[in-house]
Amino acid sequence: MFTAVVLLGAMPVYAQEVLDGLAAVVNNEPITFSQVRELVSAKEKAASEQLSGKELQEKIKQIRVEAIDELVDRQLILQYFKEKGFTLPSYLIEDRLNTIIREEHNGDRAAFARKLASFGFTIERFRKEEMNKIIVQSMRQQAVKTATVIPSEKLKAFYKEHISEFTTEEQAQLRMIILRSNDKGTPEQRKQLLEEIRGKVSSGAKFADLARLYSEDSTAESGGDWGWVQPGTLNEALSKAAMGLKPGETSRPVQLGSSSYLLYCEAKRPKVVQSFEESRDIVEKVMLGQERQKAQSEWVAKLRKKAYIKIF
Repeated sequence: MFTAVVLLGAMPVYAQEVLDGLAAVVNNEPITFSQVRELVSAKEKAASEQLSGKELQEKIKQIRVEAIDELVDRQLILQYFKEKGFTLPSYLIEDRLNTIIREEHNGDRAAFARKLASFGFTIERFRKEEMNKIIVQSMRQQAVKTATVIPSEKLKAFYKEHISEFTTEEQAQLRMIILRSNDKGTPEQRKQLLEEIRGKVSSGAKFADLARLYSEDSTAESGGDWGWVQPGTLNEALSKAAMGLKPGETSRPVQLGSSSYLLYCEAKRPKVVQSFEESRDIVEKVMLGQERQKAQSEWVAKLRKKAYIKIF
């Protein structure tokens, strides 16, 4: 994805980074391939386990672009911190280091050092990385000057725009009998069998017992128990059948592809819309978070505008 850049003589600051390769330059300070690799390795591994081919290539490209953007922002913030002459109390780093050694390595500093070495880190490098993390986090927080109170009108407008997020749809506690194999005959024969089962339920037989006996689904042992479902949980046809049932009712057989279904509703929960007053604290928390994120993004954008940034 990236093209290595070899700079000879013109910019001595790159001398040690040339062999590694440059991913970006931020105000004459380099961001190297190795920094990008450290940031993306876990994400790329996860992507490779889920995707393949062109889709994987596109995902890896996206991951690396986002990583470079993150590293550029971090470099800009660290440079701003240094430019302004700010300092960070050394005890913050030592407290962080000692907490990790105590909680994750039973106070064994040597064990911690060995673990770092296995990742190619020294304690000093780890200390520097943690210090940079604290600096970036604290500078982002200090750069945000947002109101501590959001007007009620804005809170209500947000609530109305996102009303679906405060709504619990109607739910049905469902059991199902599913017939899939040809051992149960043709689709028409399976439909007839399900009608017979439906008749037995109407006559007083327990649906759960019949599910254990007939169902070919993985839920058969639990009596065909599918728990609470709501519109969208199941296939559209099954959802329509499930939500149309009243407690204690059994559906007519439903045929989907090569499978046949019989649904039984044990209980129902009505649709519930949480009121604005009940949702106010959550709405306010979300909006404050959005305001902070917006302010941080605007602050970093100003730093970017003033900087020289070259991405290779």
